[in-house]
Amino acid sequence: MISQPSRQCTVELQALPSRIGQVRRIVSAQLRYWHLDPLIDEAALGVTELLTNVHRHAEPDKMCTVEIELLLDRLTISVHDHDPTLPALRDSNSLATNGRGLALIAAVSESWGVRPLGETGKAVWFTLAAPSPATALSPYPVYRSTPRTPFREPRPQHAVRGRANTAARSPVAG
Repeated sequence: MISQPSRQCTVELQALPSRIGQVRRIVSAQLRYWHLDPLIDEAALGVTELLTNVHRHAEPDKMCTVEIELLLDRLTISVHDHDPTLPALRDSNSLATNGRGLALIAAVSESWGVRPLGETGKAVWFTLAAPSPATALSPYPVYRSTPRTPFREPRPQHAVRGRANTAARSPVAG
């Protein structure tokens, strides 16, 4: 039984340095939208490393697709490019300025791998354990009490004197 549907986001781009920062911001915004803020740093690092690998190594072109998929308690981020050459995890010393991308991904992710796509390229992916929906974002505000103000509730920011409080609604569906 699937209790939560899959959520997916796809971005197609040319892996240029100026675009890598944009995609990192897109991934961060998408994870905030899905209430997965605790995963932003690891996801941004991983997607940066994968896109940098495409920029440095992929032939014949730098076109690629970034896919983010949340399924139950697992976030998977993959980058598909047109180069069939598979990457390899290298041993590099701590002072090396390159060659550590896959080692970084291995260190911050739950799992990672490469999926050959024949002559059309490959997909390099990594997964992160997603917090359960109950811990990702509490549906109730957290109230703190002090000896001077026990159990005082904060005033809602959207409260207007003399009018009923109404929650703002976004036209964007989640």
